[in-house]
Amino acid sequence: MLIGKIVGSVVSTRKNENLVGSKFMIVETCAGTGSNKRIVAVDNVGAGIGETVLVATGSAARIGCGHETAPIDAAIVGIVDNGAGLDALDD
Repeated sequence: MLIGKIVGSVVSTRKNENLVGSKFMIVETCAGTGSNKRIVAVDNVGAGIGETVLVATGSAARIGCGHETAPIDAAIVGIVDNGAGLDALDD
């Protein structure tokens, strides 16, 4: 599981049929996770730009968003309301 901040969105009009109706967001992972990078994640929780989120990766991402047969590698599974040490995300 990763923690990160949503920095943008992705619009894709042509995609795998299992992804139709899915919302895609760009998440910048927290530097403290050891992988300060940007990833695209499916959003099923209604997160918005600027929010801090929890991201599941790998097969857990598909299961976490209820798309077991979809080609999903990352999914936003929670919005963080409060957490100690999240100041690193503002850097």
